Amino acid sequence: MQEHNTLAQGLDKAAVLAEALPYIRKFSGKTVVIKYGGAAMAAADLKDAVMQDIALMKYVGMNPIVVHGGGPEVSNMSKRLGLEARFVDGLRVTDAATMEIAQMVLVGKTNREIVTHLGQHGVKAVGLSGHDGGLVRATKHVHLSVKTGEPADLGFVGDVSEVNVDVLESLTRAGFVPVISPIGLGPKGESYNINADTVAGEVAAALKAEKLVLLTDVEGVRADKDDPASLLARVTAEEITGWMARGKIEGGMIPKLQCCLTALEAGVSRVHIIDGRVRHSLLLEIFTDKGSGTMVIR
Repeated sequence: MQEHNTLAQGLDKAAVLAEALPYIRKFSGKTVVIKYGGAAMAAADLKDAVMQDIALMKYVGMNPIVVHGGGPEVSNMSKRLGLEARFVDGLRVTDAATMEIAQMVLVGKTNREIVTHLGQHGVKAVGLSGHDGGLVRATKHVHLSVKTGEPADLGFVGDVSEVNVDVLESLTRAGFVPVISPIGLGPKGESYNINADTVAGEVAAALKAEKLVLLTDVEGVRADKDDPASLLARVTAEEITGWMARGKIEGGMIPKLQCCLTALEAGVSRVHIIDGRVRHSLLLEIFTDKGSGTMVIR
């Protein structure tokens, strides 16, 4: 009986590999930008699963590029230092002190941890911020409230003005996985805190990546944000634009869907919003017929 069970398990694994083969062939040599954040960064088992997924992508010939968040860690450190986190339309209000904390946490801690974890899975990874090689140049974000249309000063929050693709292409050609923290370089050498979803979208757009995958803390995009049963397997850029115009999108989903539009307009083939709380959701999306979450298309 045990031998039969072992054989059945082996056949199941073989079927999974056979299902993955067409996708491995299709995406070999292609660039996939992964926005890594949320619960997948916090829980140890999820973190390790994501690192395994990225390692496998690299081993089968894909060129994964990681853009990470780390907002909760920035908030925790700010709280420990007596600063209260404030948000407007899902964007962190960043004064000079908060900007210093964001750099310390995102560049000095989070980025290095990801590079180290990838290295433990045999992947050569290089940690970068927008300052490295002028990778992500930024200007101050001029924000208008989604609800009122009134201007709101977010401090050192930036918009991406340029992505230096030469840096990323040189690294991927040399076999490295770039790991990017969302800190931009201003015109006068100042630093800007940029939403990680925004950076991921702009990086995918600049590289004309095959895919952009956003790991989130929700199953995907819902037609009704309060109804889990309204999860959409597929949504178009036109539908998203309409929802935004009608004010149906709120909070942290705003920059996520805006980055989807940016990537699609620049020629990225597909954008996927998937649940990072599910182990190996990244592999399910890329290497299986069913996929997971919501696919956003032109």
